[in-house]
Amino acid sequence: MFAVFKTGGKQYKVKSGDILSVEKLVADLGDKVRFNEVLALGGDKPSIGTPVINGACIEAEILNQTKGNKVIHFVKRRRKHSSQRKKGHRQDLTILKVLDIKSDQKMTGDRSFEILGKISKEQNKITTKAKVVSKEPEKRDIKSKENVSSSSSVKKNQKKSASTNQKPKKPVDKKTLENKVNKEKLDNKSK
Repeated sequence: MFAVFKTGGKQYKVKSGDILSVEKLVADLGDKVRFNEVLALGGDKPSIGTPVINGACIEAEILNQTKGNKVIHFVKRRRKHSSQRKKGHRQDLTILKVLDIKSDQKMTGDRSFEILGKISKEQNKITTKAKVVSKEPEKRDIKSKENVSSSSSVKKNQKKSASTNQKPKKPVDKKTLENKVNKEKLDNKSK
């Protein structure tokens, strides 16, 4: 089953499980969102909306907030004016993963885009052979951070003290080397 929906002034044809980038949506990473402006549904019973299909929606998960490729806008006026202007632009994008296409939902209001909430932790975990790894960063205690920072500051202080005990080596020029050699020769001759 596929669907055509509209967001950010553009139309997208999607299937369940597709990953696509759309204009920036105001939502956080991991949020589950719903698009209510479904223009067409395909599959066993295709239907086309006038302009949208009532009760149809697309649910997706936000994977990332990013920026698109850089586009350069260059304007040059030739002949007598001889002026140039160069601008760069990177469009803000949201990367989505389509979770489900529904055709019989009860809609509340006329919103084209809704935030449903966070994805549950069971869906957010990735399993590997030996262990379960979560996409969420590990939470550490404040005390452990203080211990780590204090131990790193001790190491820095030890490095500083070790470096202060040793005299830094000066770079040697050719002239100074020649002068030393000449002095040694003179000393040897005088003996």
